Amino acid sequence: MSRQRSSKRSELDHYSLRAKKEGYPARSVYKLEELNSKFKIFKHNSKILDIGAAPGSWTLYCLRKTAKDSLVAAIDLKDLTISKNDARLFFVKGDFFEDSSQKQLLEKGPYNAVISDAAPATTGNRTVDSGRSFTLASGIIGIADKMLVKGGNLAIKIFQGGDEKELVGMLADIFETAKIFKPKACRRESFETYIIGLGYKGASQG
Repeated sequence: MSRQRSSKRSELDHYSLRAKKEGYPARSVYKLEELNSKFKIFKHNSKILDIGAAPGSWTLYCLRKTAKDSLVAAIDLKDLTISKNDARLFFVKGDFFEDSSQKQLLEKGPYNAVISDAAPATTGNRTVDSGRSFTLASGIIGIADKMLVKGGNLAIKIFQGGDEKELVGMLADIFETAKIFKPKACRRESFETYIIGLGYKGASQG
Protein backbone atom coordinates (compact mmCIF):
# COMPACT_ATOMS: atom_id res chain seq x y z
CA MET A 1 0.00 0.00 0.00
CA SER A 2 2.80 2.40 0.92
CA ARG A 3 4.50 1.58 -2.37
CA GLN A 4 1.33 2.58 -4.24
CA ARG A 5 1.12 5.92 -2.39
CA SER A 6 4.80 6.54 -3.15
CA SER A 7 4.17 5.90 -6.85
CA LYS A 8 1.32 8.41 -6.86
CA ARG A 9 3.47 11.04 -5.16
CA SER A 10 6.24 10.49 -7.70
CA GLU A 11 3.81 10.93 -10.57
CA LEU A 12 2.44 14.15 -9.09
CA ASP A 13 5.94 15.44 -8.55
CA HIS A 14 6.81 14.72 -12.18
CA TYR A 15 4.00 16.82 -13.61
CA SER A 16 4.30 19.57 -11.01
CA LEU A 17 8.05 19.91 -11.47
CA ARG A 18 7.70 19.86 -15.23
CA ALA A 19 5.06 22.60 -15.09
CA LYS A 20 7.30 24.76 -12.92
CA LYS A 21 10.27 24.19 -15.23
CA GLU A 22 8.26 25.09 -18.33
CA GLY A 23 6.67 28.17 -16.78
CA TYR A 24 3.10 26.96 -16.30
CA PRO A 25 1.21 27.81 -13.08
CA ALA A 26 -0.41 24.36 -12.79
CA ARG A 27 0.16 20.74 -13.81
CA SER A 28 -3.26 20.68 -15.52
CA VAL A 29 -1.58 21.95 -18.70
CA TYR A 30 -0.48 18.41 -19.55
CA LYS A 31 -4.09 17.25 -19.69
CA LEU A 32 -4.72 19.77 -22.46
CA GLU A 33 -1.46 18.84 -24.16
CA GLU A 34 -2.58 15.21 -24.39
CA LEU A 35 -6.13 16.11 -25.42
CA ASN A 36 -4.87 18.33 -28.21
CA SER A 37 -2.27 15.82 -29.35
CA LYS A 38 -4.86 13.04 -29.58
CA PHE A 39 -7.93 14.91 -30.86
CA LYS A 40 -6.54 18.08 -32.52
CA ILE A 41 -8.91 20.27 -30.48
CA PHE A 42 -7.35 23.39 -31.97
CA LYS A 43 -4.98 24.11 -34.85
CA HIS A 44 -1.98 26.41 -35.16
CA ASN A 45 -4.16 29.19 -36.50
CA SER A 46 -7.26 29.31 -34.30
CA LYS A 47 -9.62 31.32 -32.17
CA ILE A 48 -9.94 29.58 -28.81
CA LEU A 49 -12.24 30.22 -25.86
CA ASP A 50 -10.97 29.01 -22.47
CA ILE A 51 -13.76 28.91 -19.86
CA GLY A 52 -12.73 28.83 -16.19
CA ALA A 53 -9.21 29.74 -17.21
CA ALA A 54 -7.52 30.70 -13.92
CA PRO A 55 -4.74 30.40 -13.00
CA GLY A 56 -3.95 30.32 -16.72
CA SER A 57 -2.06 27.16 -17.66
CA TRP A 58 -4.43 26.18 -20.47
CA THR A 59 -4.54 29.75 -21.77
CA LEU A 60 -0.74 29.98 -21.78
CA TYR A 61 -0.45 26.64 -23.58
CA CYS A 62 -2.84 27.86 -26.28
CA LEU A 63 -0.87 31.08 -26.71
CA ARG A 64 2.37 29.15 -27.04
CA LYS A 65 0.95 26.68 -29.56
CA THR A 66 -0.86 29.06 -31.90
CA ALA A 67 0.21 31.53 -34.58
CA LYS A 68 0.69 35.29 -34.22
CA ASP A 69 -2.70 36.03 -35.80
CA SER A 70 -4.59 33.68 -33.48
CA LEU A 71 -6.78 34.74 -30.55
CA VAL A 72 -7.19 33.19 -27.12
CA ALA A 73 -10.17 34.50 -25.14
CA ALA A 74 -10.23 33.49 -21.47
CA ILE A 75 -12.79 33.99 -18.73
CA ASP A 76 -12.81 33.32 -15.01
CA LEU A 77 -14.14 34.80 -11.79
CA LYS A 78 -10.53 34.96 -10.61
CA ASP A 79 -7.64 36.78 -12.24
CA LEU A 80 -5.00 34.99 -14.30
CA THR A 81 -1.55 34.58 -12.78
CA ILE A 82 0.16 34.54 -16.17
CA SER A 83 1.23 37.67 -18.03
CA LYS A 84 -1.59 39.33 -19.93
CA ASN A 85 0.72 41.38 -22.15
CA ASP A 86 0.26 39.14 -25.20
CA ALA A 87 -1.87 41.06 -27.71
CA ARG A 88 -3.55 37.80 -28.75
CA LEU A 89 -5.04 37.34 -25.26
CA PHE A 90 -8.49 38.70 -24.45
CA PHE A 91 -9.39 38.20 -20.79
CA VAL A 92 -12.77 38.72 -19.16
CA LYS A 93 -12.90 38.64 -15.36
CA GLY A 94 -16.45 37.58 -14.68
CA ASP A 95 -19.09 34.85 -14.76
CA PHE A 96 -19.36 33.02 -18.09
CA PHE A 97 -23.09 32.54 -17.60
CA GLU A 98 -23.84 36.25 -17.29
CA ASP A 99 -25.16 37.96 -20.42
CA SER A 100 -22.64 40.81 -20.14
CA SER A 101 -19.70 38.37 -20.14
CA GLN A 102 -21.08 36.39 -23.06
CA LYS A 103 -21.58 39.58 -25.03
CA GLN A 104 -17.91 40.51 -24.62
CA LEU A 105 -16.79 37.04 -25.68
CA LEU A 106 -19.15 36.92 -28.65
CA GLU A 107 -17.68 40.15 -29.96
CA LYS A 108 -14.34 38.30 -30.33
CA GLY A 109 -15.85 35.09 -31.72
CA PRO A 110 -16.98 32.80 -33.08
CA TYR A 111 -14.36 30.28 -31.97
CA ASN A 112 -12.70 27.26 -33.52
CA ALA A 113 -12.47 25.61 -30.11
CA VAL A 114 -14.12 25.92 -26.72
CA ILE A 115 -12.16 24.37 -23.85
CA SER A 116 -12.85 24.23 -20.14
CA ASP A 117 -11.00 22.80 -17.17
CA ALA A 118 -13.49 24.47 -14.83
CA ALA A 119 -14.71 22.66 -11.73
CA PRO A 120 -17.55 23.57 -9.37
CA ALA A 121 -17.07 24.29 -5.68
CA THR A 122 -16.64 20.86 -4.14
CA THR A 123 -18.10 19.45 -0.91
CA GLY A 124 -16.30 16.13 -0.64
CA ASN A 125 -19.56 14.33 -1.35
CA ARG A 126 -19.05 12.63 -4.70
CA THR A 127 -22.74 12.56 -5.59
CA VAL A 128 -23.18 16.26 -4.89
CA ASP A 129 -19.94 17.23 -6.61
CA SER A 130 -20.74 15.14 -9.70
CA GLY A 131 -24.16 16.77 -9.91
CA ARG A 132 -22.64 20.24 -9.74
CA SER A 133 -20.10 19.30 -12.39
CA PHE A 134 -22.90 18.04 -14.64
CA THR A 135 -24.78 21.33 -14.26
CA LEU A 136 -21.66 23.33 -15.09
CA ALA A 137 -20.74 21.22 -18.13
CA SER A 138 -24.28 21.10 -19.52
CA GLY A 139 -24.48 24.88 -19.19
CA ILE A 140 -21.32 25.29 -21.23
CA ILE A 141 -22.61 22.89 -23.89
CA GLY A 142 -25.88 24.79 -24.03
CA ILE A 143 -24.09 28.00 -24.96
CA ALA A 144 -21.71 26.38 -27.46
CA ASP A 145 -24.02 27.08 -30.39
CA LYS A 146 -23.42 30.81 -29.89
CA MET A 147 -19.67 30.46 -29.51
CA LEU A 148 -18.45 27.85 -32.02
CA VAL A 149 -17.89 27.99 -35.75
CA LYS A 150 -19.25 25.11 -37.81
CA GLY A 151 -16.66 22.33 -37.65
CA GLY A 152 -15.34 23.58 -34.30
CA ASN A 153 -14.35 21.39 -31.35
CA LEU A 154 -15.03 21.30 -27.63
CA ALA A 155 -13.34 19.77 -24.56
CA ILE A 156 -14.82 20.03 -21.05
CA LYS A 157 -13.84 18.56 -17.70
CA ILE A 158 -16.51 16.51 -15.93
CA PHE A 159 -16.62 14.61 -12.64
CA GLN A 160 -17.56 10.99 -13.25
CA GLY A 161 -20.81 9.98 -11.63
CA GLY A 162 -22.82 8.32 -14.39
CA ASP A 163 -24.19 11.54 -15.83
CA GLU A 164 -21.22 11.94 -18.16
CA LYS A 165 -22.92 9.53 -20.58
CA GLU A 166 -25.88 11.89 -20.77
CA LEU A 167 -23.50 14.73 -21.60
CA VAL A 168 -21.93 12.68 -24.37
CA GLY A 169 -25.43 12.14 -25.72
CA MET A 170 -25.97 15.90 -25.74
CA LEU A 171 -22.73 16.34 -27.68
CA ALA A 172 -23.63 13.58 -30.13
CA ASP A 173 -26.65 15.65 -31.20
CA ILE A 174 -24.57 18.68 -32.19
CA PHE A 175 -21.12 17.25 -33.03
CA GLU A 176 -19.99 14.72 -35.62
CA THR A 177 -18.05 12.84 -32.92
CA ALA A 178 -18.56 12.72 -29.14
CA LYS A 179 -16.56 10.74 -26.62
CA ILE A 180 -15.08 10.51 -23.12
CA PHE A 181 -11.33 10.53 -22.52
CA LYS A 182 -9.20 10.62 -19.35
CA PRO A 183 -5.67 11.99 -19.92
CA LYS A 184 -2.70 10.34 -18.20
CA ALA A 185 -1.96 13.58 -16.36
CA CYS A 186 -5.18 13.23 -14.34
CA ARG A 187 -4.48 11.99 -10.83
CA ARG A 188 -5.10 8.26 -10.62
CA GLU A 189 -7.39 8.66 -7.62
CA SER A 190 -9.32 11.51 -9.29
CA PHE A 191 -12.80 10.94 -10.71
CA GLU A 192 -12.41 13.70 -13.28
CA THR A 193 -12.46 12.97 -16.98
CA TYR A 194 -13.15 14.94 -20.18
CA ILE A 195 -15.97 14.96 -22.70
CA ILE A 196 -14.91 15.73 -26.25
CA GLY A 197 -17.00 17.05 -29.13
CA LEU A 198 -15.41 17.13 -32.60
CA GLY A 199 -16.88 18.70 -35.73
CA TYR A 200 -19.64 21.03 -34.55
CA LYS A 201 -22.62 20.66 -36.90
CA GLY A 202 -23.83 24.23 -36.51
CA ALA A 203 -26.74 25.82 -34.66
CA SER A 204 -29.30 24.69 -37.24
CA GLN A 205 -28.44 21.07 -36.47
CA GLY A 206 -28.98 21.41 -32.72
